[in-house]
Amino acid sequence: MVSRARKNPFTEWWWTVDRTMLGLLIVLMGIGMVLSLAASPPVAERLPNVSSYHFVYKHALFLPMAFIIMIGLSFLDRRTIRRLALLILAGSLVFMVVILFIGNTINGGRRWMSVFGMSLQPAEFLKPAFVVLCAWFFSENTRNSEIPGRLFAFLLLAVCVVLLVAQPDFGQTALLFLVWGAIFFMAGMPWLWIGGFGGVAMAGLGLAYVFIPHVTSRIDRFVKEEGDNFQVDRAIESIVGGSWLGQGPGEGVVKRILPDSHTDFVFAVAAEEYGIVLCLIILGLYGTVVLKSLILSQTIKDAFTRLAISGLAILFGLQAIINMAVTVRLMPAKGMTLPFISYGGSSTLAIAIGMGFLLALSRKTAEESSRLKHIRPYGQERV
Repeated sequence: MVSRARKNPFTEWWWTVDRTMLGLLIVLMGIGMVLSLAASPPVAERLPNVSSYHFVYKHALFLPMAFIIMIGLSFLDRRTIRRLALLILAGSLVFMVVILFIGNTINGGRRWMSVFGMSLQPAEFLKPAFVVLCAWFFSENTRNSEIPGRLFAFLLLAVCVVLLVAQPDFGQTALLFLVWGAIFFMAGMPWLWIGGFGGVAMAGLGLAYVFIPHVTSRIDRFVKEEGDNFQVDRAIESIVGGSWLGQGPGEGVVKRILPDSHTDFVFAVAAEEYGIVLCLIILGLYGTVVLKSLILSQTIKDAFTRLAISGLAILFGLQAIINMAVTVRLMPAKGMTLPFISYGGSSTLAIAIGMGFLLALSRKTAEESSRLKHIRPYGQERV
């Protein structure tokens, strides 16, 4: 038990951090490790000169790194978070430009680059930093209308969208646009602007459908259910076959034939081997983290903290929803990982950064609330 009487950074952190939220995130990491053991070996066995547990070992390396990053960042104050987000954003943008020239092309997209023998996807690290800085810009505009915070936020969105479309990565582009719109809405976006940005988004989707064959193919496969829907069809079959309680650990079949069973379709492996019950538990864990964060944010007076917590929670939740929706054929295929569960080094570490920021911002709020509890109205004495 950590005593409140001991005054040091750890005890201060322990009594002010949202331990419930921290526990939920740790549970998601644990589920990710279990599902990595279930889904990864068959994928590795199809690769030449690779151990069956190649992806399991790497995932077991990334998760502790993610945990350390998340805990370390949760000690920071708001000003340091903003500065660090600016550094991460600047580095991500530089790497995203470099990647257009020397990046590795995988599945038709130039989104990765090799750094010290590790495959790095800069767009993943861009997302949490983007959310924090947009929250800062909008909050500054709210505090002082003469500060062009909205303009800065719009320009930042435009730069990020251009670089993402150039890769191309339309899934991340859509995710970033949705989160940006949500932050802008919470910052007091006029209804006229809402309609305008909605129209721009629909127009952009229409143009992408007409002029970009990759987007056309994915939307047609989703709407008409024609063409190569192999992974989605097998995922649906695995969910139906798993029923409520699943086939049992190691008894799944879909992971032996799906190329992305350890990444984009790990939710299908969970359904087949552990059943719909586990899927509902996973959904509940994500939902609890997001709802708890949004409810907490509404009690905060500081505009930056409120918008940043809300934006980070929405980013976390939307990414999870997109992954699960693709698996059950509610959305076209996006190539989005399931936070803390899917295999992916860049994704796991970037999500840890976002959740570390969220824990830090909510911790400082909890600390302030704790101090306020000791304030008595004028004239009222402590008993």
